[in-house]
Amino acid sequence: MAIGERFETDLRIALEEGDIDAHYQPVVTLHDGALAGFEILSRWYRPGHGMIPPERFVRSAEDAGLICTLTENVLRRACLDAECWPEHAFISLNVSPLQLRDGSLSDQIFSLLEEAAFPPARLEIEITETALVTDLPAAREVLGQLGEAGIRIALDDFGTGYSSLFHLQALNFDKVKIDRSFIRAMESGNDAMNMVDFTLSLGERLGLVVTAEGIENREAAALLSARGCQQGQGFLFGRPMPATEICRWLQSRSAAGSATNGDHLQ
Repeated sequence: MAIGERFETDLRIALEEGDIDAHYQPVVTLHDGALAGFEILSRWYRPGHGMIPPERFVRSAEDAGLICTLTENVLRRACLDAECWPEHAFISLNVSPLQLRDGSLSDQIFSLLEEAAFPPARLEIEITETALVTDLPAAREVLGQLGEAGIRIALDDFGTGYSSLFHLQALNFDKVKIDRSFIRAMESGNDAMNMVDFTLSLGERLGLVVTAEGIENREAAALLSARGCQQGQGFLFGRPMPATEICRWLQSRSAAGSATNGDHLQ
């Protein structure tokens, strides 16, 4: 069996046996460090090969026609895990370009949420610009159905594509996420800081929540908060972790009490 075929076979078995894990990275409100929600991230430990990068097995799942199964499995698990988390905390899931071209995607998500008795208002769907460029009319149809049900829609990696502004005008987004590359470069480059300020100003004008990704230190968190960024995500607040660690993470926050800009989250 060829290497590619073996990889696909192992991936298919992992999906059938529930071996693709869901990890969660915290998202906090920057002005007070309070928990806002968690981004869902897929993790696969392949026996004999170690941890497989998500970008590799997600692409393989798309090529093999398994991406819907992967999404459903991870979202189903996340809905169950989130039952014991604070009721206000959202979970956020990235959807692939192929799925946005599937007119039944919204029905699949609605069915899964109903099965898990999970409120649509606690779910966010993240879309990258690549997903939108492939078929904008199909994306508009699917995202419109999800939005009408109360599911929030976020434009991920904002600023890395040439058509970000067009997409913000064409679709009803609730949130934009500033790409981590701008956050990492903003303290050393005016261009990155200007992009951050532009995104924050645009978010305010359009009534969008702005989340900064890739925050790794208190200085960056304080700078973004002072400039009006509502939410932050990054290693400062917490690395991606399995559900078993989320409970301990929440308990440590409760024991530490409220703090600002993630001082108690490192």
